[in-house]
Amino acid sequence: MVYAIVRAGGRQEKVSVGDTIVINRVAGEAGDSVELAPVLLVDGDKITSTQADLGKVKVTAEKVEDLRGPKIRILKYKNKTGYKKRQGHRQELTRLKITGIA
Repeated sequence: MVYAIVRAGGRQEKVSVGDTIVINRVAGEAGDSVELAPVLLVDGDKITSTQADLGKVKVTAEKVEDLRGPKIRILKYKNKTGYKKRQGHRQELTRLKITGIA
């Protein structure tokens, strides 16, 4: 089983070929190819973690779609003053399908 830990969208994700992941928004159109930076590569019993060896490794993904996360509501309230503030947020996300680890 070959899998890699990649840095994507400010987080680290464990991926193998064929997986779909959701990360922070990546520029480009659906169908575009994206290269992700590997942090660790596991190929059976062999583990690659040195920077020199990881420079040779490429993790490629195909952009499937852009989407938005769930709405979160931010409420601020101060007692006895009448201060109330409401704000909402929806994170911009991208769904990627991992196409290759080489």
